[in-house]
Amino acid sequence: MVDDEINIRKTLSVCLETDGHNVIAVSNVQDAMSEVSRRSFEIVFLDLRLGADDGLDFIANLLSLSPWLKIIVITAYASIDTAVEAIKRGATDYIPKPFTPAQIRLAVHKVYEMRSLEQKIASLQEDVCRTRPEADFSSDNPAVQRIMGLARQAAVSEATILLSGESGTGKSVLARAIHSWSPRAKKPMGIVSCPSFSMELLESELFGHVRGAFTNAVRDNIGRIAACEGGTLFLDEIGDLPQPIQPKLLRFIQDKEFERVGDHATCKADVRIIAATNLDLEKAVKEGRFREDLFYRLNVIQLELPPLRERPEDVQALAERLLTFHAQTHHRRITDFTDEAVRKLKQYAWPGNIRELSNVIERAVILSQGNEIDEDSLPLILAPGEQTPCIGDSVTIERIEEQHIRRILAVSKSLQEAADILGIDQATLWRRRKKYGI
Repeated sequence: MVDDEINIRKTLSVCLETDGHNVIAVSNVQDAMSEVSRRSFEIVFLDLRLGADDGLDFIANLLSLSPWLKIIVITAYASIDTAVEAIKRGATDYIPKPFTPAQIRLAVHKVYEMRSLEQKIASLQEDVCRTRPEADFSSDNPAVQRIMGLARQAAVSEATILLSGESGTGKSVLARAIHSWSPRAKKPMGIVSCPSFSMELLESELFGHVRGAFTNAVRDNIGRIAACEGGTLFLDEIGDLPQPIQPKLLRFIQDKEFERVGDHATCKADVRIIAATNLDLEKAVKEGRFREDLFYRLNVIQLELPPLRERPEDVQALAERLLTFHAQTHHRRITDFTDEAVRKLKQYAWPGNIRELSNVIERAVILSQGNEIDEDSLPLILAPGEQTPCIGDSVTIERIEEQHIRRILAVSKSLQEAADILGIDQATLWRRRKKYGI
């Protein structure tokens, strides 16, 4: 509490201490700076007129010492101009004198809610960092090095980017990195997986809807495009975008205009589109499943991520980074691989790419008994010298089926998703896994 009137300091201190808060009351700028530099505060009640000093000039000094501080300006000389200026300089609230205990309690409660929200956001950000390894695009592979160079160049532009490549090659990770490298980094980034929604729900998810637009539309929804204003929208698996929605997306990319479902008013939004696919979109265009004009709008800059089998020189480095991440996540003191484990990692074809590698390393970290990963901790890795069979090879149907199931499991997020892709139920998938020792 910073005020040069002793009665205000006493009254405010009693009010706050009665509610259980710890209060330090001072009369001048010098004492306030001394207190803030020595201990941590959450709120400062700051009088605008402190003898010859102007409280407004003090706001920046306070925030430089404690950026998380919430400053509530109090003054007997209230005006719109000073209120606006106080907020511009970083104050959280503004209360004119004389004030009531109810006003003070309300201001403190608002700060409490704000701080709680900030702490939840910080906690969620930490959780995200713990559940997803930090993006690291260092590589010894010339093709990957070239792609990363192009990605950084493209990031600072406004061009639409199309990421292509097999499932599990890191397209979504690269999309987030491109957003973080771009001038839009401080704005929102939204992610929509096109196959995850029915056509009706996907249209609403992208463009929003108004209340009553369809059954169960009980409230307005602004949609992901509007929610990402000034930022980036990542459309994953764009090849599965339903045809009726394709012209609407094309119009948005061209004109930045769209309509919410059930509304005739035209909306505008400044949002950059990054799309990804594991399909051959040019083939889809020829087959009439994807609009040619939309393809060319999306394909301004195309970055194709190579599969892991084409960059074997990166396998060990990737595995070591994933080992560090998963060991920290699962609180295990595992720091290395045995030479035999490294050999098995390098000789495997990795049909599920980096996602499969990550799954294998995580499982090994959980099941390993020692301080390093050995070959017995890698049950999904093929035996030395064994090659992945292809359709038409002189092998049994069972061999093809086993490898197909392994590949689908490697790139699926759950057993149910794998069963759905394979066209069987979970019980059948369980029997197949037992049969093949997966």
